[in-house]
Amino acid sequence: MWRARVLEPEEIRRLRQLRERLELDPFVIHDNYLINLAAADPRIRERSIEAFRGELERALALGADYLVLHPGSYRGQSLDAALRTLAESLKAAARGLRNGGLTLLVENTAGSGSALGSRFEELAEIRRLTTDLDFPIGYCVDTAHCLAAGYDVATQAGLRSTLRQAQAILGLERIPVIHANDSKAPLGARVDRHQHIGKGYIGIQGFRRILNHPRLRSKAFILETPIDRDGDDRRNLETLKNLCRKSRTTTTGSS
Repeated sequence: MWRARVLEPEEIRRLRQLRERLELDPFVIHDNYLINLAAADPRIRERSIEAFRGELERALALGADYLVLHPGSYRGQSLDAALRTLAESLKAAARGLRNGGLTLLVENTAGSGSALGSRFEELAEIRRLTTDLDFPIGYCVDTAHCLAAGYDVATQAGLRSTLRQAQAILGLERIPVIHANDSKAPLGARVDRHQHIGKGYIGIQGFRRILNHPRLRSKAFILETPIDRDGDDRRNLETLKNLCRKSRTTTTGSS
């Protein structure tokens, strides 16, 4: 839905209390999937700017650390024009808002259709075009999207190469959050289909390397895996935890 419910002050207070009690840190919010700030259609772009402003306002009210956004689609225009449109839309949505410690994280995509952001260079360009934005820009990297876009995070050599590129183009220090998802689609398929951890083309050993790589251990990992039956989310979480526990002394990743 485009329309979002206004948060009540009591809801905000309770969530802030729960966050403190449960030690939820960092606090990460994902924006509405309908939003396309790069849209060529003026009406869709206008609705997207309005909706994203609401996301910003709620994130600030809740005291979130990060707000993750998809770059959107460049259908009907050139890639360069879409990147400029996205940057201007972000500035329009944030106009007049005072930042309270919130960082925006642009998420990489699988590259299906006209989706922006499948290449690290496109993500870096978004940040370059928004240097005058009052909200700092970082990145959220999705493992399934990486593989589908052609970044081989499943093998040791491929992960090493991907991280080398991420450091050179994005800066690993600007990637505080990783979406941990296995992929139903193979390397370079450009299809966005998430799979349970260890059940897809990244595999158990691939995630063991990712989770225990010395340059990634400090990142916040968030699951977006499917729920085909009750308890799948907890089972995926336990899989990730076990891969960390069993590998701390014998890390297979390399810098």
